[in-house]
Amino acid sequence: MSQSREERLLCISSYVKGHAFLRQAAAMGCKVVLLTLDKHRDADWPRESLELLETMPSGLTLEQITNTVAWLARTRRFDRIISLDEFDMETAAHLREHLRIPGMGRTLTAHFRDKLAMRCEAEKAGALVPDFIGVFNYDDLRAWMDSVPGPWLLKPRSEASAIGIRRIHEPEQLWRALEELGDRQSYFVLEQFIPGQIYHVDSIVSEREVLFTSVSRYGQPPMKVMHEGGVFTTRILDRDTPEAVALTGINGELVPRMGMVRGVTHAEYIHGEDGRYYFLEIAGRVGGAYISDVIRHATGVDLWTEWARIEVAHLRYQHYALPKKEELYAGSVLCLARTEKPDTSGFDAPEIIERIDKHHHAGLIVRSTQATRVQALLEDYSRRFAELFLATAPVPDKPPA
Repeated sequence: MSQSREERLLCISSYVKGHAFLRQAAAMGCKVVLLTLDKHRDADWPRESLELLETMPSGLTLEQITNTVAWLARTRRFDRIISLDEFDMETAAHLREHLRIPGMGRTLTAHFRDKLAMRCEAEKAGALVPDFIGVFNYDDLRAWMDSVPGPWLLKPRSEASAIGIRRIHEPEQLWRALEELGDRQSYFVLEQFIPGQIYHVDSIVSEREVLFTSVSRYGQPPMKVMHEGGVFTTRILDRDTPEAVALTGINGELVPRMGMVRGVTHAEYIHGEDGRYYFLEIAGRVGGAYISDVIRHATGVDLWTEWARIEVAHLRYQHYALPKKEELYAGSVLCLARTEKPDTSGFDAPEIIERIDKHHHAGLIVRSTQATRVQALLEDYSRRFAELFLATAPVPDKPPA
């Protein structure tokens, strides 16, 4: 590829996110085209960084989206296609294959999107995975439930977070659920429930090497917060703890074996009551719920920015180098709030580095040189948030925009 012509990225997102990626790609001299939904046309996008903002209606078929992108390609050459949101990963993979553009195709994308595919690949790569089975053959399901102690989790294969997950306690409950799902049941995976603490590990990968890792621990499991209500917290672990050291090693070996060549990953693991670490899931994207902001405040590394730098470096056949990082600690506390704009001014610790401004949400990010100080603040603030702000709502079908 000649570097004398324009270099152009097509970024696709069904949600309003990825601003730092868009800005960084433009700052490096790339033309950036953003394809999003009509309802996000007037959102606060970094328009100065965009060559074109194109929108489309919600609910288009894959063929219709393909036709839209092919129409754009008549007058613009796209060098890379990037899905900024998890729900656009399969679409981007299909478009890469259709237009013959480098990047993950559909089969590899499934390792970071389809909960059945990623479990199969993780197990093949040597990771410890909770017992699971695809929802296909009923005789196989009966035999599996006879041999694997309950409870079990019935999970959508292509959702994010804890959306759509059902806890199953007995076989009859599963059969009722499958009858309700009808033809959609093969898009689910059944998994043994493993109690334990849940961690997330966020990484930067370049040419199959994990160059950056941040290990964090959730306060309550996301599934519990999503289904039962509560305050969401996460914090970066002391980097010398056994958990952080173990998960850094496990994740560093697993991510390349899953097929990730370059980009960012957000993985979750369970520290079971038996003392072992189980793979839960992995996504080839930046973690949501302000996780990237927490990591940026603690390390100085912006996952969105570095993702853009990696893509452009590869496009130009250049070596990617991770920026110098800090060794601070940070964490966040967040909940759905009863009021539209909850007042968090009563929280005044000097460690507060950011107040999250989101409709009907209360949220703070704290930072300290000490991991124990971050932990103490989050434990205190989560209790106070529950008293002052916490609201509950039905589990959504999709993550809120």
